[in-house]
Order: sequence, then structure tokens, then C-alpha cells
Amino acid sequence: MGTTDSTSTDRAGAAGRDRDSEGRARNARPRDGLGRPLPYGEEGVPRQPEGVVRRPEESVAEAQRLLDEGKPFHAHEVFEDAWKSGPGEERELWRGLAQMAVGLTHAARGNVTGGTRLLRRGAGAAEAWAEAGTGSRPHGIDLPGVIAWAREVAAEIERGEGAPVDPAARAPRLRGSA
Repeated sequence: MGTTDSTSTDRAGAAGRDRDSEGRARNARPRDGLGRPLPYGEEGVPRQPEGVVRRPEESVAEAQRLLDEGKPFHAHEVFEDAWKSGPGEERELWRGLAQMAVGLTHAARGNVTGGTRLLRRGAGAAEAWAEAGTGSRPHGIDLPGVIAWAREVAAEIERGEGAPVDPAARAPRLRGSA
């Protein structure tokens, strides 16, 4: 079931929005495996906690686990945490990886346009980061392979009939085939 806090019993504050214990807007609705909101009271998948600071290698391992489980939306949240908490010189790397994961999420939801755009945008951001002289295997990530994967999936989506992509079957291998 999705994570809730003490404010979930009073789901909406004066502004009609879910709030966390500090008054920040937080959607407490349960979500499915692709991050889509479900009606209150329905069983959802556990949400990724926000703001977790991990070592880069832990972020890669956790994101890969989630991708393998067909949960690219949740993997995007792991990449987003790395993007927000990591060193400034790595932000574009993590942002690109997060965009690719969201692109796979959209493709799995059947959103051809959003999926292809985000896969390509993420690939471009990661490629620009690598071309800036920062390397092609940051934290063990096979960046050229992941970039090629994103562009390949985007092209497959465009050639297809708009059918949703199986996110687990099309998950990238962040560290290559090994």
C-alpha cells in the first residue's frame, strides 16, 4: 500500500491538497507500478521514499532493481534523488538517466509522444555530459550502451502501433550485459 502520513486522514487541507507533516503539498494517493494515481483506499505499490541520499553505486543498483521489476517511474525517483543530492558536475548525468526512466514510464503507459521525447531528451543529456570529458562509465554505468538503448526504444515505439511497451522486458542494463 502507498505510504501515507498522519495527514492522510485529513487528506486535503484548506487548499484542497494532500499535505505532509510540515505542510508541504504531497499526494498521498496510492500509485500503481507505473506511478499512476489510484483511488484513495485502493492497494498500490510501495512508493520510493523521497530525498534519500545514496552512494552513486547504491543509486545505480536500486534503479536497476526497480527497472528489472518493471517500475521505471520508481527508478526515475531514485535517479532524481541522485540528481538533487549529488555533486553539481554529475547533475546532468542523473537528470538524463531520470528522463530516460520517465520516457520508459510513458512508453509503458502507451504515451508514444511523451515516451519518445523523454527517451531522446535523456539520451541527449547523458551524451552531452559524457562529451564534456566526464567519461563513459561513471559509477560503472555503461553510458554509451544506455544512450543507444534509449534511442533504440524510441525508434521502436515510433515504428509500432502505439502499443504500450513492457517496461521490464525493455529495461536497460545500466552496467551493460555483464
